[in-house]
Amino acid sequence: MNKMLTKSQITRNWLPRYTGMPLGEFGKYVLLTNFGNYVKHFAEMFGCKVYGEDRAMQAATNKDGLTIINYGIGSSNAATIMDLLSAVAPKGVLFLGKCGGLKTSSEIGHFILPIAAIRGEGTSNDYFPPEVPALPSFKLHKFVSDKILAHNVDYRTGVIYTTNRRVWEHDEEFHKRLHDMTCIGIDMETATLFIVGHANEIARGALLLVSDVPVTPDGVKTEESDRVVTANWVDLHLQIGIEAMTELGNKGEKIKHFRY
Repeated sequence: MNKMLTKSQITRNWLPRYTGMPLGEFGKYVLLTNFGNYVKHFAEMFGCKVYGEDRAMQAATNKDGLTIINYGIGSSNAATIMDLLSAVAPKGVLFLGKCGGLKTSSEIGHFILPIAAIRGEGTSNDYFPPEVPALPSFKLHKFVSDKILAHNVDYRTGVIYTTNRRVWEHDEEFHKRLHDMTCIGIDMETATLFIVGHANEIARGALLLVSDVPVTPDGVKTEESDRVVTANWVDLHLQIGIEAMTELGNKGEKIKHFRY
């Protein structure tokens, strides 16, 4: 048995192990999601194979070299995929996620391009001290912004609070903390993706779809309400992500990562 002593050896072995997709099949631009139906729809659009249906993560790559991966849910999975992607050194990664809206202006179906994320999940502390902000690559976000506007759709910007706590909607003290932090939305992955992307020198961004307004009495997500969101907005969410990352790849613009 070969010993795996370096991070590169581990990630090059584990990325195919987790996704079922050979390293040579990964494109240089990547869409990340938490949902299997995004990968399935992507594969149907481009007639490409879905790998990993019997693995922890599912992945597909189209003929333009754009890969989509369903990596699961939560900050630990977000850190895992951003570490594993270092094996193929992608030029850009965009997270297509859902979030809870925390403002009256963040109605269901709106898109949010986060300018930053608060690191409430704890996972990112294994990568950088708490003082390091979780930020996207703003040049990547410019491509996403242009595509949103090309579809005549409005979007919000603001700070996302990322938590590792899944069931909190009943907790009024937690609601108060969220209010005091003046965040626009809450999720479980964005801050981790930004920080671990920074650690691995990967250009990264997030386009979040507001799927519920959990700080209102009738706004907590249910299976029925999530079906409505999926039916009305998921196709557009995926389409914007595909167009933004495809154009970024076609233009070949390099997004620099500054070392400190």
